[in-house]
Amino acid sequence: MKQLTNVKGKLMDLSIPKIMGIVNVTPDSFYDKSRKTSLELIGETLHKMAEEEVDIFDIGGYSTRPGAAEVSVQEEIDRVLPAVELVQKTYPQIPISIDTFRSEVATEAVKTGAGIVNDVSGGNLDSKMFDTVAKLQVPYILMHMRGTPATMTSLNTYEDLVTDVLKELQAKTRILISKGVKDIIIDPGFGFSKNMDQNYVLLNRLKSFQLLGFPLLAGLSRKSMIWKKLNIIPDEALNATTALNTLALLQKSSILRVHDVRQAVEVRKLLMQNYL
Repeated sequence: MKQLTNVKGKLMDLSIPKIMGIVNVTPDSFYDKSRKTSLELIGETLHKMAEEEVDIFDIGGYSTRPGAAEVSVQEEIDRVLPAVELVQKTYPQIPISIDTFRSEVATEAVKTGAGIVNDVSGGNLDSKMFDTVAKLQVPYILMHMRGTPATMTSLNTYEDLVTDVLKELQAKTRILISKGVKDIIIDPGFGFSKNMDQNYVLLNRLKSFQLLGFPLLAGLSRKSMIWKKLNIIPDEALNATTALNTLALLQKSSILRVHDVRQAVEVRKLLMQNYL
């Protein structure tokens, strides 16, 4: 499996798992404490994550939770670019991922300093995305999702969950490679087009996705598969998130996408000494 990923001319070694910190510059993320709508709040978040040894900042300006408000391309650009610029100014050594399914937003963010494109739609929502990523020559996080954020919850019928998700992702990796995309990271899409039980099947068989030959990203942080299962709210889901992140690392995930950096870093340190 490929372990070195080229981010803006520097090789990132994913044989050592990386912690990706979620920086939501949107007023309607599902986890309200992650919403940062002013540069001051964004700066505080970046500082805290940097102190806690974050490896990648993941900046997003469009909430993909069901029922979230539509955001125009320009509004999304206006939200994310100041955050990208702030990282470039204050923490230039920490790579930036732009969390967007729009090729225009990806282009502007990379021009401003982002080095990774994280597309929750896996190219479904913008037919230009694959060509854009190929042109930009940045790592692309290919997530599995069916439909749109509004329809995905009804599109969770599979003959065999893991096999079907693998096949759908493999078909897209072949297209990306044919277009010249060199660095691909696989995200099986927890919570996207999967019901509660399917999410846990996916987690238990996460290692299967190594068959694709690319590093794996696990995005489990405070998701409804946790808090609905435990009958709690997202604010109370940190302990369980840490437990599932532990399982994800044991299942050979190369990146954990999290709201809470310190706890994820601690899990990695413990596992690296004994199990990874």
